[in-house]
Amino acid sequence: MQAADIAIVPAAAGGPKGLILHGLDCWMFGDFFKTAPRQRKLVGASIGAWRMAASAFRDPVAAHKRLVRLYAGQRYPDKVTSAYVSQTCRALLDELLDGRGQEAINHPDHHVSIITIRGIGALSGTNGARWREMAGFLLAAAGNAVSRKRLAASMERVIFHNQHDDARWLRDDFDAFAAHFVGLQTENLRDALLASGSIPLVLEAVTNIAGAPDGAYWDGGLIDYHLHLPYQRDPGLVLYPHFNDYIVPGWLDKSMPWRRARDHALENMILVSPSQDFVRTLPNAKLPDRKDFKVYGQNHDHRNRDWLRAIGESERMAEAFARWCEKPDLKQAASF
Repeated sequence: MQAADIAIVPAAAGGPKGLILHGLDCWMFGDFFKTAPRQRKLVGASIGAWRMAASAFRDPVAAHKRLVRLYAGQRYPDKVTSAYVSQTCRALLDELLDGRGQEAINHPDHHVSIITIRGIGALSGTNGARWREMAGFLLAAAGNAVSRKRLAASMERVIFHNQHDDARWLRDDFDAFAAHFVGLQTENLRDALLASGSIPLVLEAVTNIAGAPDGAYWDGGLIDYHLHLPYQRDPGLVLYPHFNDYIVPGWLDKSMPWRRARDHALENMILVSPSQDFVRTLPNAKLPDRKDFKVYGQNHDHRNRDWLRAIGESERMAEAFARWCEKPDLKQAASF
């Protein structure tokens, strides 16, 4: 297991669940990869895009710690509007980027790609009307229930990528979704990150993104929840820290186990995930998740404490995987 062999690091959507990978992120980008500098593709959607942006800072460990503090520290009133949540997340990203977004855009080795979706058809322009937004997504969900290909009638990928990396491995068709490619720049970095995490009916659509086609932009996880991408096109290895031990193509496919990825695109992937034994040691014996905002209600301090405790435990995962990298045991399942 050599750092020099790792060419791609994917990062899934999944909200707070992604924070359980904090220890692995800090170890990978603060230690492991520094032993073997090379160009790497960091590709993410939603919280995964935020994690990969943090990974490309000059001090990635400090950026990841900042992300954890800001994300876990979110506080919302009992009754909250999508405009309020969007405003809160926009402020969170401003503090995460800390006026140094150029570091994430121009890292010499680590090239970030942020996956968003752009609504088309019934979702081409919500104009802020909640009923129209809801109707458009219900139509998209109904089409997806019949076939994932039908989802392509409602949305398309827009990938914001490092301008020194043309994202060629994603440009040739590999599924039914049309795609646009936009170079990352200071003027669109925050909006691309916000769009990539803008969950329909929870946040507002992001519009008027610099350099991107007009339209309403939403959470990249709607198409690429766990990032089932054509990894086989790269001769290197894919190191995928993930909160699940399987890959679901789109967010709407979560309840459809028959759609889990099992194809040749994953043949060069090393997937590392928390074991069930590990999860049972966490507060409430589960990963942090978005439902916690409702479960804990206005007891923000209690939720923040439990999330930070779970995130702190992620260092044990990183230590276990680091030991495995030094002396791989192929009989051992790749979960820690």
